Amino acid sequence: MPEVTSDKEAVELSVQKNVPLHPAWTLLWHDVTVEEITKFSDLVLQHGNVVDGSLELPNEVFIRDFLVRVVCEFTVSGAIKVRDFRSLIHPLGLELEGGRIIRKRSYSGKDPIEAVSSLAGFPIYPKGPSRIGARMGRPEKAEERVMSPPVHALFPIGDVMKNRRDLKQYDQLKGTEMQVRNCPACGATTYLNICDRCGIHTLPTGKTRKFDLNIGEILNSKEKSLGIRVEGKVNGVRGLTSGNKVPEPIEKGILRSLHHVYPFKDGTCRFDMSDLPLTHAMLSEISLSVEKAKDLGYKRDYLGRELVDESQILEIRPQDIVPSEKAGEYLLKVSKFIDDLLVRFYGLQPYYNARSKEDLIGSMIIGLAPHTSGGILGRIIGFSKADACYAHPFFHAAKRRNCDGDEDSIMLLLDGLLNFSRDYLPSSRGSLMDAPLVLSIRIDPSEIDKEALNLDITGDYPEELLEMTWNFPDASDITKYVVTAGSRVKIGDSFPECKFTDPTSSVNLGTLRSSYKSTESMEMKLVRQLELAKRIVAVNASDMAERILKYHFIPDIMGNLNKFGSQAFRCTSCNRIYRRLPISGKCTKCGTPLIGTVHKGNITKYLEKSYEITNEFGVSNYVRQRIKIMKESVNSIFNAKSSNFRTLEDYDNS
Repeated sequence: MPEVTSDKEAVELSVQKNVPLHPAWTLLWHDVTVEEITKFSDLVLQHGNVVDGSLELPNEVFIRDFLVRVVCEFTVSGAIKVRDFRSLIHPLGLELEGGRIIRKRSYSGKDPIEAVSSLAGFPIYPKGPSRIGARMGRPEKAEERVMSPPVHALFPIGDVMKNRRDLKQYDQLKGTEMQVRNCPACGATTYLNICDRCGIHTLPTGKTRKFDLNIGEILNSKEKSLGIRVEGKVNGVRGLTSGNKVPEPIEKGILRSLHHVYPFKDGTCRFDMSDLPLTHAMLSEISLSVEKAKDLGYKRDYLGRELVDESQILEIRPQDIVPSEKAGEYLLKVSKFIDDLLVRFYGLQPYYNARSKEDLIGSMIIGLAPHTSGGILGRIIGFSKADACYAHPFFHAAKRRNCDGDEDSIMLLLDGLLNFSRDYLPSSRGSLMDAPLVLSIRIDPSEIDKEALNLDITGDYPEELLEMTWNFPDASDITKYVVTAGSRVKIGDSFPECKFTDPTSSVNLGTLRSSYKSTESMEMKLVRQLELAKRIVAVNASDMAERILKYHFIPDIMGNLNKFGSQAFRCTSCNRIYRRLPISGKCTKCGTPLIGTVHKGNITKYLEKSYEITNEFGVSNYVRQRIKIMKESVNSIFNAKSSNFRTLEDYDNS
């Protein structure tokens, strides 16, 4: 069949061959009635004119609404103008002859698809016979993992009067609780892994105690030994949460500050990204050169042709990933930190020697999901402009993810090998989660989640499958026409070839940053979300509004109301927390006035908007009443005193 490049060619081909109109120029005729089709056809016949290759129609409400519902692209400049008008008028029984629109065929009946097929003189298939609505799980993400507040070293500040984490602000540290270690050579008691007297590796005693440190002198000494001078902050932690209270070498914090990278609770530098599945990519899409691709083992494209230019498409291997460019920039800084650590602290040779993020292509990484303790070995083969991490579905599934936009982290392999330690992990319950306790170096397809094995790798579908779908068959009845990854794995093909139906010029041409993230206020996000729901046919706007209230706003407001009634109070100087407010209203330790930890704005920020939604959308009476009751409760707490309101001061007779 010849390639079709315009709606005119598509209509001519269907007329000549009596084949269905090409999908690219098939409109959603099933979304309008036969009566509306007849009315629109009459309006086009009476008022339509072809000017400069476009169909011009009167700018009337019915005409605009009809074109929107059948999803026919048009512009408005005084009159309504439709450029690809032949695929619009031919199914209306109209044709263009001698510059005039004339009627060729007519129809009487009730089925819109049958009507336009009869009017066109060739088959027209329904383009969207069923629709699936979806709710957004979470917006995309691509940013470095930092603790709150960000730190440079897992090194404790101890018992200080200031609410500051910068070690360089102190000359002395008092009460820094750390592990007690003994030097087997000189018997010195210290917290250091290497005795600062004789250079021997110390041994843990299994005990902890509070150390008083001349931190200013220690930092100067460490910077001198590293051969650097750091002008910025070197943030530590208020206290170690691990059972044995093992601190990091302070040199690591100095070097991280120098390179502006931050550790997580286990000592590694992470970058978080949303998961997106990808089985194929053009070299130019992922900033991969032909030479580098060959170095990575990609000798041929997905069709088996030798790689010669960057427009060819690769089938991505299961443990190769394409992270965001933001991840590349951050991991570049981490690689420089690691190289400095190897040279200045361990006395070894640098490993990465990277000057740009492209130099990290080919580097090994550890992929890790937050609720697991097993890392997966991966390899960077390029970068994407999207705020996400593209990888084979098998890779995401190996992290125990189902590839639906979950958020996972990656770290450089050498970072995990050098800087991770179980001794840094908190002693609290669940602390072993989100830590690379083990590393799987090879994916076993028989052990990953079945959702990844259900991946459709068929490629071209037979005509029989299309015919069967019209009758909405059971999925089990069409499995013989569909090839899944799991069906190939069962017969011993561990990593089957994945085929696709439609190539794309670039995965970077879509939306790289959703409007949900670019819209700053939550109120405006909600407004735009509800406006979008009104426009999308597959979404029930009232149902969505009720879900927002039931599962987000109501629990949030009720939770904050409860927190307000049982809130603690905090000292802004020493950060001490009080379960009950002292009579003086001041910190008993430093005398600073205390503040509450839950504020009015936390409670009322969604209340008014929730009330507006109940009035605008048809939510249930139950939800409407819950919002009303909460509004009355909040007003009774925060509104000015009424005439019946009394305090103890009202009974003061003095």
